[in-house]
Amino acid sequence: MKIAEMLDEGSIIEELSARDKEGALRELVSLLAQGGKLKDEAKALEVLFEREKLGSTGIGEGIAIPHGKLPDLEGVICAFGRSRKGIDFEAVDGKPVHLLFLLLAPENSASEHLKALARLSRLLKDPLFRKRLLEAEDRQALYRTIVEEDERQG
Repeated sequence: MKIAEMLDEGSIIEELSARDKEGALRELVSLLAQGGKLKDEAKALEVLFEREKLGSTGIGEGIAIPHGKLPDLEGVICAFGRSRKGIDFEAVDGKPVHLLFLLLAPENSASEHLKALARLSRLLKDPLFRKRLLEAEDRQALYRTIVEEDERQG
C-alpha cells in the first residue's frame, strides 16, 4: 500500500498549532473532516482517544502514528502534521513528537490497517527521511518528500 493512496497534499498541516496530544489529534481529524474524507469527527476522536488509553502511539524518535478504525470509511485515510517545536505525546522515549501520521481505516479492514501502519513505520525508520520532513519548506515540499520516499522504498 502506497502512502499516496491514503494521503493527499490537502491532508497535511505544515505546522501544527497544538502543543499537546489531544490538540494535535483534534487538529488532524478536523482537517480530514474539512476535506470531506471523514463524516463523523466526534466518533473519530473517540476512537483515537480510546486507542491512546491503551498506550501512546508516540513510537519514539519524534514520531507518532495515532490510528483507529471507523465503520463508515471506504478506505484507509491519512493526515500528516509537523510540529517543529514538538508536542508532548507521552511517547515511549519521553521525547517530544515532531512528525505525526494519523491513520484511520474501515472497521472491517484489519489487513489494510496493518499494511498501512507497517508501511509508515518502515518509511519513518530512515533518519534522513525524518530530517527531510523537518526541513521541508511548505506543504507542497512535505507532500513531495513523502511521495518521493514512498516511491524510493518501493
